[in-house]
Amino acid sequence: MLLIGSLIVVLGVLISVHEFGHFIVAKAVGIQVLRFSLGFGRPLFQWRRGETEYWISWIPLGGYVKMAGLEEEGMVGELEGGKATVPIDPARAFDQKPLWARMAVILAGVTMNLFLAFVIFTGLVAIAGAPRPAVTPVDSVQAMRLPPGAEALATVHRGDLITHINGDSLKTWDQFAEKVIEGPERLQFTVAGRPEPIVVHVARDTATRDKLVRAIVQLYPARIGPVNLGQPAQKAGLRGGDVVVRIGSDTIVSWADMVRRIRESPGRPLVMTVLRGDSLRRITITPEPTDSGGQHFGMIGAYANPPLVRIPVGFGAALSLGVRLTGAQIVAVVDAVKRLVTGQASARELGGPIAIAQMSEQAARLGYDWFLQFLAFFSVSLAVLNLLPIPVLDGGHAMFLIAEAIRRKPLSPQVRLRLTQVGMLVVLAIMVVALSNDVLRIFR
Repeated sequence: MLLIGSLIVVLGVLISVHEFGHFIVAKAVGIQVLRFSLGFGRPLFQWRRGETEYWISWIPLGGYVKMAGLEEEGMVGELEGGKATVPIDPARAFDQKPLWARMAVILAGVTMNLFLAFVIFTGLVAIAGAPRPAVTPVDSVQAMRLPPGAEALATVHRGDLITHINGDSLKTWDQFAEKVIEGPERLQFTVAGRPEPIVVHVARDTATRDKLVRAIVQLYPARIGPVNLGQPAQKAGLRGGDVVVRIGSDTIVSWADMVRRIRESPGRPLVMTVLRGDSLRRITITPEPTDSGGQHFGMIGAYANPPLVRIPVGFGAALSLGVRLTGAQIVAVVDAVKRLVTGQASARELGGPIAIAQMSEQAARLGYDWFLQFLAFFSVSLAVLNLLPIPVLDGGHAMFLIAEAIRRKPLSPQVRLRLTQVGMLVVLAIMVVALSNDVLRIFR
């Protein structure tokens, strides 16, 4: 039920927001809106208010706003449930409006999706605070990586907690890194339970200080975060929130313990005992053999779920962070699309509705903040993908308008219809590939 419920929430919210953008701007510039539909095909539920039909349709893979002048587009028109029953006012048709007004309507959907992501990121930070990795005890100190002058830190043992640097208390691991990297040559580490601090003298250059930070490994539970679809962790049934407490006969105290065992066992089955809620479960996972950087090791496709603290910030800082996070997500999605188009990434990485449902369920299991961040990420993804220059998508309609601006006259209805049909075939082909990948991940 969580899988279906989380998928309905994600698709319902994102599609509603996207189509509402088109709807509200079309109304604002005086275009007659014949139908507002969540989903494609024939309606499951329908009602009419004023001149607009409102539908909830049976194919929940998108939505549309049917406007006067765009109500007959061949197979697209059929996919959108056919003609509306509302009488059409030719003077308020889409094509009768100025170019700027039509472009505003076309871009309103993606704008609303980006705005939703910004609101989610900003709201989370403003209300709950900015998430930062918590200061935890030390798991280990990699003595070989310590820079010259920092050798005394090798006396820090597993379970020791560094509470202060140069007298300043630490609440987050970011503060630890910042104080080490930006601190003076003489660094004084206060360790809980020790009568005397550890004093080191390290050259003040970023590369050297960064080596010091990386040499100190945090200790936190082997709590699972998101898992990659189709990878060993997901196929074996490992879930976000599970805590690995044993592998074979070995007790697992920290995330580093778990990673170490997985990396040294490529292709060999591992029996993991995990704590899920209040019960223990045994899960057998075979790490996938991986070669990278001249090394051969195992991976299971699971991310860490380390302890976080929320640091209160002002509203101005929350707005700034919201902009930065939204921008970072845009860059990440654009880069992913670029890698796919240029062949740097495989089409097998595409995911369809089943993958969306699985990722939504994962995020929901991890908690409200994970789920809201996933909603924001997927909203950005929807915006970017809708801007691809494929007819039937918003980007394709925008290209029609750009061509009209250059030619100083619109494309003929016949050309637009043919391009729209080609675009529909392209989108359907992508959906078939994505859905095929979903099915193959289940049975592979």
